[in-house]
Amino acid sequence: MTPEKRPPVWPIVLLPAGVFLAALFLGRYGIRIGDTVRVLLGLDGPSDVFRSLILRVRLPRVLAAACVGANLAVVGAGFQGLFRNPLVDSRILGVSSGAAFGAALALLLTHEGITVQMSAFAFAMAAIGLVMLIGFRFGSSTLVLVIGGILVGALFNSLLGLIKYVADPLSTLPTITYWLLGGLNATQWADLPALLATSAVGLSFFLVLRWRLNVLTVSDAEATALGLRVRFLRGAFVVVGALMVAASVSMAGTIGWIGLVVPHVARALTGPDYRTVVPASAALGACTVIVLDTIARTALPTEIPLGILTGLIGVPAFFLLLVRFLRARGEIR
Repeated sequence: MTPEKRPPVWPIVLLPAGVFLAALFLGRYGIRIGDTVRVLLGLDGPSDVFRSLILRVRLPRVLAAACVGANLAVVGAGFQGLFRNPLVDSRILGVSSGAAFGAALALLLTHEGITVQMSAFAFAMAAIGLVMLIGFRFGSSTLVLVIGGILVGALFNSLLGLIKYVADPLSTLPTITYWLLGGLNATQWADLPALLATSAVGLSFFLVLRWRLNVLTVSDAEATALGLRVRFLRGAFVVVGALMVAASVSMAGTIGWIGLVVPHVARALTGPDYRTVVPASAALGACTVIVLDTIARTALPTEIPLGILTGLIGVPAFFLLLVRFLRARGEIR
């Protein structure tokens, strides 16, 4: 598809609005779309039960799903260009591993939801702190940062294994395992301020500076010749992206494939220019997680962990993208 024939990005950006509204009236207890709109506008009509279901249960959950999906997709798109590797996603720097260890540690010591989120976020930031320390010590090149992320991720995965080993197999271990599978079933309004604030700042940062990602995809020497402070910008994108991932993982658990697959779909629809890839990735990521979360809470009598659904859909989607990539290069027919 030539650039002239690519569709404009604005229909993709508007898509989450319709998906968001649909997720509010779809569910095990169906609500008419008209009643849903009346509740959102504060008008009389729907019963108190429906009003409470929409405003206290579904609305915070759908908001969280939109933020988590947008964050993971945008960070994945940015990191793929930043590290010049199409197989990179938002977990490359070990942030998810740090958050998983922090949550497991909190679940081992206490079962309070806010404590689990705070611990997950704290250890996610500890993970990125270690990666950045390695970068400052040995040079913040893409190779050093990737290797640092692999090492830090392996460290926290080992610590997570230790937590699982000492956890009570009848009570604590199942709770840890379920959290690691990902989900938004426990989302409440009190959990949202940190996620909403981080998402607003992080997404704005990537949107405002998205054109610089185009320059950072070339070599450091070329980017420097074009007037960019490469090390400073790379560090800024890494830190802001890590904050977005940390906030998302602390809220929803470890959710894979969104940061890997969604950016490739955005590029297929809008082209490789980050001026369109970033907003398209944010919109498609939000839509994807909202849809998957709606399926998770409605498909079966018991809720399906979100991480399972992302894996079931992400693996074949990535395989199709890989086949398309290989065909474009002429390596397969």
